[in-house]
Amino acid sequence: MESTFKSYRVKEYNQPVERYCRTLDLRDNPALIAEYRRRHDQTNIWPEILAGIREVGILEMEIYISGSRLFMIVETPLDFNWNEAMERLAALPRQQEWEDYMAVFQSTEPGSTSAEKWQPMERMFHLYDK
Repeated sequence: MESTFKSYRVKEYNQPVERYCRTLDLRDNPALIAEYRRRHDQTNIWPEILAGIREVGILEMEIYISGSRLFMIVETPLDFNWNEAMERLAALPRQQEWEDYMAVFQSTEPGSTSAEKWQPMERMFHLYDK
């Protein structure tokens, strides 16, 4: 029986990386969720936002959705400092404008930065070799 779920290839790096996992809830409104998805289509995301993500040192970022729950995976070099990078990101041109543009869909406080919106998740299980 074939699965209806899609798998996603993981990028390979020539260096060890760290992974950050964060979550954010959207307002539980199908029309708002559809518009949020549309705004995150590769043709609709502002180029300054994509450039800023790379500029602060993020190697890879993925956002997954289930209902109104978002799950973000971020991969970075080992020497990456999350707090410093998020401070730099918040100060980049158009970043807060983008956050405000997205806030209408999110269950967050108006004026919140990306770091304030996306809450860290704790890894509670890891399949590993002993």
